[in-house]
Amino acid sequence: MLVISSKEFRNNQKKYFDLLDTNVQIVVQRGKDKAYLLTPLSDAEALSTNPALLERVKAAEKSIESGETITITDPQNIWASIL
Repeated sequence: MLVISSKEFRNNQKKYFDLLDTNVQIVVQRGKDKAYLLTPLSDAEALSTNPALLERVKAAEKSIESGETITITDPQNIWASIL
C-alpha cells in the first residue's frame, strides 16, 4: 500500500494510475483527517455506476420474469423470429 498526498497525486496522476493497474493500493491523504483509497473498477463495477444502464437491465429482468421473451427458432435467420 502506498500513501501519498493529494498534491503528489495531482502532479503525477499517470504514474499512480499505472501503479493501480499493477494492483498497487494507493491512499491519497488530504489534510490531516481525510484519506481516500484509489482502486480500479472491475468491468461489472464500472457497469453498475451507470444509472441508465441499470434501469434498462432491471426492466429487461422484469420482462423476462413475466414471460415477455422471444424464442429464436432459426439461428440462421434471426430476424424472422424477431419480427
